[in-house]
Amino acid sequence: MTTLWIFIALFVLVSLVLIWFPHFRQQKMLKAEEAGVRRATNLELFDNRLATLEKELEDELLDQDEFNALKKELEISLLQDMKQGEDESLVGQIKPKSLLWPTLMSVVVIGVSGYFYANLGAYANLDKAVPDNPHAGMDAAQIMTQRIQMMESQLQAEPENSQLLFSLGHAYISANRYDDAVKAFDKAMELVGTHAELLGPKATAMYYKANQRITPAVQAIIDQSLALDPEDPSTLLLVGMDAFFSAQYKKAIDAWQIILDSDRSDVDRSAIINAIESAKMRMQAETGEMPNDATHQQAATTGKTVTIDVSIAPELAKNVSSSDMLFIFARNTQGPKVPLAATKVSAKSLPVSITLDDSTGMGGDIKLSDAKQVEVIAVLSKHGSVKAQPGDLQGRLESMDVGATAKLVIDTLVQ
Repeated sequence: MTTLWIFIALFVLVSLVLIWFPHFRQQKMLKAEEAGVRRATNLELFDNRLATLEKELEDELLDQDEFNALKKELEISLLQDMKQGEDESLVGQIKPKSLLWPTLMSVVVIGVSGYFYANLGAYANLDKAVPDNPHAGMDAAQIMTQRIQMMESQLQAEPENSQLLFSLGHAYISANRYDDAVKAFDKAMELVGTHAELLGPKATAMYYKANQRITPAVQAIIDQSLALDPEDPSTLLLVGMDAFFSAQYKKAIDAWQIILDSDRSDVDRSAIINAIESAKMRMQAETGEMPNDATHQQAATTGKTVTIDVSIAPELAKNVSSSDMLFIFARNTQGPKVPLAATKVSAKSLPVSITLDDSTGMGGDIKLSDAKQVEVIAVLSKHGSVKAQPGDLQGRLESMDVGATAKLVIDTLVQ
């Protein structure tokens, strides 16, 4: 596109020079010619008048003094005529060239340039230069493979990029390439030293390779990580997940609660809160008790929930992929527009009934149970982000009472 711009600019510039330079040059020549004609005419008149005076002097019609006086007057008149900028008698005889022709040619040149740009430059398609979805037609495995290949290529150019190794290790875990993930984390630790944030993901890769079992080798990595950072989220997530699947719900809750209490900003708090609530409900189902005085909390917030039956509009059903995530959040209709409660589920579960309460809160002093009316927003995300982006689907309830049940239809394609 830049080359085309340069070509068009040069074409317009050269064309305008070829059109207007001869015009101005001709105008200059006309003025010079006009000045020459005026000068020749004045000299001819001077010669004729001088010849007449000489004839009169010869015929003794004038004496020498009169002749000299008239000749001097004639010379002065010639000088004045030569200095005069314009001879009125010749103005109407020599007309300047019209501007119509060069102006018309300039318009034609600019029009032709615009035509070439509109067609060869694809001006009308500029807004389509970046595809809406660069992964269109690819499944999740293909997208992950492409992402890993790009990161591997970048790593070849930057072999000592520890952050890239960290990201590549997580990508290997998502692609079930656990040995490669362990090697990536080990390489990163060779560059920056042994840190809990690298040991935790390494233990996770080893855990999945061992068919989701904490082997002595995995436990050794976990112990090493927690010794360096007792609040490392990646390690505690692994500990809690294994405990949950082993029906050790109290241990899972304790591990996940440490993450919440650490107030770290790099974790999905709503997902951890949902996991804790799931563990509490399973514990209650097995023991009839709720840990950490949760029974009292539940009683205190009875009637302070929001239940939403979420469905997808039929005309948008074709836009839903099994890899999409559904984010539901509620925010107060009055005061700051901050989420009071939120959760996320897989798009596979649609249609689904979602209940929001203080257990799905976002932390802080503002709670769902303190509100009277809330606005509920559902985002079906294709990018894994709660913030709606082009291509995502969205639905909204402008207002509903806390303690009520409502239906929400996802009916908007985000542009």
